[in-house]
Amino acid sequence: MNGSVSPKRLNSFDEKTVSHANQERPGSPVPSCVSLKSDRSMGLPIHFKGGLNNNQEAPLDSPDSPVSSMVSMKSERSMGLPIHFQGDFKNEEIPRPDPPVPSHVSMKSDRSMGLPIHFKGDFDDDFQMKTTSPESTHDTHGPPIIPLDAEAVEATKSHLRKKFQYLLEGTATQVQTRLFNEIYTDLYITEGGEGEVNKEHEIRLKETASRKAEAEDIAIKCTDIFKPLPGQCKPLRTVLTKGVAGIGKTVSVQKFILDWADGKANQDVQFIFPLAFRELNLITEKNLSLLQLLQHLFREQKDIPLLRIEQHKVVFIFDGLDEYRSLLDFHNGKSVSNVEDPVSVDMLLTNLIKGNLLPSALLWITTRPGAADKIPFECVDRVTEIQGFSDREKKEYFRKRISDDNLAKRAIAHLKSSRSLYIMCHIPVLCWISATVLERMFSEASSGEIPKSLTQMYIHFLIIQMDIRKGKYTDAEEEMIFRLGKLAFQQLEKGNLIFYEEDLRECGIDITEASVYSGVCTQIFREESALYMGKVFSFVHLSIQEFLAAVHVHVSFTIKQTNVLRPDHTGPLIYDLHKVAVDLALKSVDGHLDLFLRLLLGLSLESNQRNLDSLLKNAGETPLDTQETVRYIKQKIDEGWTSNKMFNLLHCLNELNDTSMVKDIQEALIEGRLPWPCETIPSASQLASLMYLLLTAEEGRYDLHLNQIIKTDECVVKLFPVIKAIKQARLGWCHITFKSCEQLGLVLTQSSSLIRELDLSGNKIQDYGVEMLSRGLGNPKCKLKQLKLTNCSLTERSCECLASVLSTGSSLRELNLSGNRIQDAGVELLTDGLKSTCCTLKVLRLHNCGLTDESCFYLAAALRSNPSHLRELHLSCNTLGESGEKLLEALRKDPHCSLKSLTTKPQKSWCWDQQ
Repeated sequence: MNGSVSPKRLNSFDEKTVSHANQERPGSPVPSCVSLKSDRSMGLPIHFKGGLNNNQEAPLDSPDSPVSSMVSMKSERSMGLPIHFQGDFKNEEIPRPDPPVPSHVSMKSDRSMGLPIHFKGDFDDDFQMKTTSPESTHDTHGPPIIPLDAEAVEATKSHLRKKFQYLLEGTATQVQTRLFNEIYTDLYITEGGEGEVNKEHEIRLKETASRKAEAEDIAIKCTDIFKPLPGQCKPLRTVLTKGVAGIGKTVSVQKFILDWADGKANQDVQFIFPLAFRELNLITEKNLSLLQLLQHLFREQKDIPLLRIEQHKVVFIFDGLDEYRSLLDFHNGKSVSNVEDPVSVDMLLTNLIKGNLLPSALLWITTRPGAADKIPFECVDRVTEIQGFSDREKKEYFRKRISDDNLAKRAIAHLKSSRSLYIMCHIPVLCWISATVLERMFSEASSGEIPKSLTQMYIHFLIIQMDIRKGKYTDAEEEMIFRLGKLAFQQLEKGNLIFYEEDLRECGIDITEASVYSGVCTQIFREESALYMGKVFSFVHLSIQEFLAAVHVHVSFTIKQTNVLRPDHTGPLIYDLHKVAVDLALKSVDGHLDLFLRLLLGLSLESNQRNLDSLLKNAGETPLDTQETVRYIKQKIDEGWTSNKMFNLLHCLNELNDTSMVKDIQEALIEGRLPWPCETIPSASQLASLMYLLLTAEEGRYDLHLNQIIKTDECVVKLFPVIKAIKQARLGWCHITFKSCEQLGLVLTQSSSLIRELDLSGNKIQDYGVEMLSRGLGNPKCKLKQLKLTNCSLTERSCECLASVLSTGSSLRELNLSGNRIQDAGVELLTDGLKSTCCTLKVLRLHNCGLTDESCFYLAAALRSNPSHLRELHLSCNTLGESGEKLLEALRKDPHCSLKSLTTKPQKSWCWDQQ
């Protein structure tokens, strides 16, 4: 990017660099509700009115140290391709010559996860430390080791408690100190997602998986990140934790360290080293040993050169993998096993992760989802994903964040009435934005219309942040909003979410001017500095940058009559701007313009213009006709784009306060009837509207079986977002074929899928369909419990595929193959899976499958070889002889056999199995 300022690389550890690194830390740990950033990662805080200048330092234990951040802004690497507004998108990245750390992330440093541990005689009583002179530090055999006493350990832990116990909230002039444990709310962390990289817009990720936190997956506490789940025997050394921006990755890390310092968890750990990838970017040209690297990153810890780190239980926390600019090469390069061997930082990292270096050390790596594949799957023992807040945790957060119980209840009730806002609150930073706005508005007698849309929420959030001086909002501060909007747009266009002084100057922002600090709250815009580099700037969350970028585009058109999305495109109507924006969003890579488009369109509403006019004079004077925009969006929905694109276009209509497409369908669902005639195949727009209603509705609101709606394979594809968001996927008698099975198999392996019961009865999926489906069923990420394949035109070939699935330790507990002519040959193949010790099937239904006594003998043999699993066996409407029935009945009565229920005669339930 033109004008970027290259950071000072660490080519040599000169005295000036050492002096800079040894500066005192400001006092408090990192505060915030979501990705906590520390005083160290921020350098000196942004002060709006007076306060410290760049050459001053806060006292070490000052309670009002810098205000922390609420989010994690990660790098453009995690965003996929950059956004190009002018013309079509290109696959090449915008060059940014020698950029300082291009990143969207939680500008985190080693300090952002807490202050590092001091080694001067302050560790556990079984800790040992070198005692030697500096001259002898290169002795390969090492000097004698001396243990520390328990009292010294309690000096250290007391210090860490003091540093980590507080969260700071508020503006630079209105700091509120909160105890971490008073505001901390548990985050929902699940295991899984190995190798799965999803580069959708991160808002979309949480919307499509909004009920993930309500599923049956086992939650993992952040303090137990290295502990195996029940039934897991493999020790865990390396854990990779994924999570979108603002979801709480750094908060989880802070909780881990604070609980360790408080003596609540992980007391077998003797050292914790928090390291930030964004700082490691700056020393890639220097060959260092691991001890030298730690010495340079933790300058205050004078005893690191004397430490025999390999003799103690150590946790390394590598934060922000998506920020790392270098490619980690796990297949080439030198093998390093000695902590004193100097190599490049890349080689240190790869050897640590592979286990060549310090194999006994534990590693915790955090990243946004888009960069998770930088580390090979075989190098990771556990992949976890932070899902954010469940519905229960949202309520808990609001009650903690809003001190007035009545206001908290009103805020929760209001959000529930606006499902799109409530769903987005799965992301803690968006929960915080909503809490900030609603607490203020509900506590004021005449606060105006309470926000019901995303655009309204962000406008009021900006108003609250800019109103910190209670009515003394100046022209200079208004101009600053214009400039910040321009900065947000230009950097979003290039795919950048962190930027530098030169970027600010290009937009007319002088960071030395008092006007920058007097009006722009630190909760909107951050100034941070890391070790060895200059200042770095970011918005506290991607969505805030997208909102300000939308403000810039909207105001440029309404005030300056300039279409900045496509300057060569002229037209006097707001429709001319919106049409370009819609087209660009539909072509955008992985939906990264989706939220920007929603917010841009929402700014056109008259009510939102009035609110915007309170910040930007004349911004909302001209009435805007959005009817042409509405018609154009409906036309695009009718064209049948992908489900995600249509879903976002319906969100856009909602921002424009147009509900006409979903109104009739919603009325039908409420009345319990089909939204269109039974024999009619729904159109693309009807399916999109149905999908939107079902995904945004409160669970259980509409009692609708999908088999009443789906009539073709095309319908299945259109409704995949709905299918994977429900637990019971009832797709029986839908006239679908094997074509749907391949996609359903893929859906079953996705971490966002909630399907636990799948019914495909009455569809001619045939053996090929079962083969396609089995590819998903055999995947360890599949959580399906119940599979119903009644009357699906299957033969014994399907049994062979299903036997293979059962042998792999599938999650299946109930299998229904009734009404298929699998015959005895099929049962023989199926019992190969039943005999496996990995098989955990509990219920097997084989009504009317053309079976004889021969099948009874096969099943009896399977029950004898693996007597601990199958509980129910249903064989009615088959040609069974007396000998076969007696054999199975005898087994049922055997106390050593697990079989408790046996059906060989026709039952009423068989009628239900045929439906």
